[in-house]
Formats: sequence, structure tokens, C-alpha cells
Amino acid sequence: MPDPSLLAAATDPDVLFSVRLTLRVMAVAVPAFFLIGAPLGYLLGRGRGRWLAALDFLVSLPLVLPPMAVGFFLLLLLGRNGPFGIVAQRLFGLDIIFGFPGLALAAVVAGIPLMVRPVQAAVRGELMRLVELSAVLGKSPLTTFVRVVLPHCKKSIAAGMFLATGRALGEVGVSLLLGGDIIGRTNTVSLEIYNAVFSGDFQRAGILSGLLAAVSLALTFALKRTGSG
Repeated sequence: MPDPSLLAAATDPDVLFSVRLTLRVMAVAVPAFFLIGAPLGYLLGRGRGRWLAALDFLVSLPLVLPPMAVGFFLLLLLGRNGPFGIVAQRLFGLDIIFGFPGLALAAVVAGIPLMVRPVQAAVRGELMRLVELSAVLGKSPLTTFVRVVLPHCKKSIAAGMFLATGRALGEVGVSLLLGGDIIGRTNTVSLEIYNAVFSGDFQRAGILSGLLAAVSLALTFALKRTGSG
């Protein structure tokens, strides 16, 4: 028989809401990792120049800066008084912070470096020869990317997707500042673990931590299969 208190904690409305919200965030973040990360990794892997070096530096920032610092800088840029926040509000009537857009952006920012790096590392000699051959045959850059680059880098892309998804699922610092950790509105699974520990509800924290651990183990297994396949 399952422990009634454990079952009650697992079916708590805040727990269920955090799971549903996290699934919604990942439904935005995972496609974004592919649509943004794969082209960006290819661009940074084959290109040279100051602007690309600056872009590479910006992509690396979430890896080297503490998440709270990344969240703070984004808050300054995207808040209601920030330059991008003002534009989003005036043009689209959109408040990015303290809502779902902020959570989705936090997940993408946290995971995108881990998506870009494997693709960037895969762009080397053999692939570049194939790209040049495609250009000689008169193929457009988009056709070359879809029919040459993506198939050649599929293992690196898959590895990046797994790594980025795992990182985004566990994101706390950036999500805390951009989402605000508002109960019933922006409390994702990782933030709900933080809330549960802070309030002393270790049973709820354990259930959610176990859920994230199970997903992380599944992603690790998939990553190893990708590397050995």
C-alpha cells in the first residue's frame, strides 16, 4: 500500500501545477534549442571575425557566470523599465518578467550553450568539404544546412538537445529572477523544490527531486546511447 501522506504530497495542487508548468516551459524550450542552437553552433563553428567572437562570448556567459548574475542582467534588460522590456510592452503588450515568457526565456538561456557547443565542435574538416561541394553544385545555404549539415551533425545535435534539456529542467537562479517564483503562476518543478525546502516540506521536495532525477537519468542514458550508436 502506498503511504497516504506520500500520495497526498504527490497529488498536492502546487506539485501538480509545477509539473504542468514545467512541461509547458519545456514544450517551448526544447524546439528553441534545435531551431536556435543548431544554426548558431554551425555559424560559430565555421565562422571567424569580431562579431562572431563577441557572439561566442555571449553564448558562453550562462556557463561561466553564476545563474543569479545572468538573471539579474536579463532582469535589467527585460524588466518594465529595461530597453527590451519597454519595446516588448509597447509593440506587443507583453510583460516578459514574472510570467510564462520569463520562465521560457530562462530555460532557453540556461540550456542553449550546452546545445551550441557539441554542434560547434562537430563543424570541422570533412563537413566543411561537403559544404563547399554543395555550394559548387549550386545548392542554396538553406538546402546545404538541411541536407548536409544536419545529417552530418545529428549525433552532436542529439547530445546537445539532451544536455540542454537536462540543464533547463534544473534551472533555478535565472528562473527565480525572471519568473518571480509566484505560487500558482510561475513555480516550476525546480522552484517548487526550493519552496518546499524553504518551508520545511522535505517530503514534497523529495518527490519532485526524485522526478527530476528520473528524467535526468533517462537523458543521461539517451546521451550515452547517442555517443555509442
